[in-house]
Amino acid sequence: MVSDTLKQLLQLLADGEFHSGTELSQTLGISRTSIWKHLQTLSELGLEYVAVTGKGYRLTQALQLLDLETVRCHLSERSQQLLQGFEIHDVLDSTNAYLMQLARNPSLNRQVCVAEHQTAGRGRRGRQWVSPFGHNLYLSVLWRYQRDPSSVAGLSLAIGVAVMRALKRLGIDGLGLKWPNDIYYRQQKLGGILLEVSGESSGPCHVVVGLGLNLFLAPAQSTAILQPWTDLATLAGADIGKLRNQLLAWLVNEIIDVLADYDNCGLNAYLDPWRAYDCLYQQAVTLSIGEQVIEGTVAGIDDNGFLLLMTPDGVSKRYASGEVSVKIR
Repeated sequence: MVSDTLKQLLQLLADGEFHSGTELSQTLGISRTSIWKHLQTLSELGLEYVAVTGKGYRLTQALQLLDLETVRCHLSERSQQLLQGFEIHDVLDSTNAYLMQLARNPSLNRQVCVAEHQTAGRGRRGRQWVSPFGHNLYLSVLWRYQRDPSSVAGLSLAIGVAVMRALKRLGIDGLGLKWPNDIYYRQQKLGGILLEVSGESSGPCHVVVGLGLNLFLAPAQSTAILQPWTDLATLAGADIGKLRNQLLAWLVNEIIDVLADYDNCGLNAYLDPWRAYDCLYQQAVTLSIGEQVIEGTVAGIDDNGFLLLMTPDGVSKRYASGEVSVKIR
């Protein structure tokens, strides 16, 4: 857990400027030795700092801590009306896991959960999601539908469109969607979407939509990432951190719109927008399904959101997401 003192220390250092040990000690009312001990905890949270004799301490990258009131200022009227709960946590094992637990209570619905840091963040197929404190966005949304789980097939593609609509406001060219649930920038991963669905075969069901988005990743934090990646600080400049609360609100607004409308319009309303962002189209790829490896050229997606693959012998095949992993050759 992040103690109150550590949180106050982070708020003081968040500007990325130097602060002397004496200044920090006097402001927080603790000894300089205690200041030093608290600073050692920062590395455990994935935060880097420098110490310079005569100048003090500073974070290597300024950060904007999440603030619920600031986020609410940027939420749309529709989001504010529909959402029943919005929680911001300092540390969670996983925002998706947290909401899946809450979903056991049938009275809880339309909940947003965000964390500054995840100790067990996960992506698709159980992969680790690198989750340093305070620099990126890790959010999940719980939503209930009266129909059966099959009714939300393709929802992850629609959520991808929602994310792109929010990111479009940053004015970054070259962003795309990699089937079935990744946010990409020119063959580099920027974020990922994880949907978890549970319910009776005849309905109702609930879905937890998870999104991890890289705003800033230090090289030391990215050693566990086994594919090309990028972050918004690289694409839009270091000041992107100052928009962290606002960007969170934009993402929530777009995701809420999709979740609220999906029951009526389904995937069909999002097929053309998704195809416009398809970064695999006409790319040579390798598909992995368990031990099976298949090579071919992507021909887009069909109207059910299945991946269309043209094999070297000219045969067109389609694949549901499931356990399929796609790599660009």
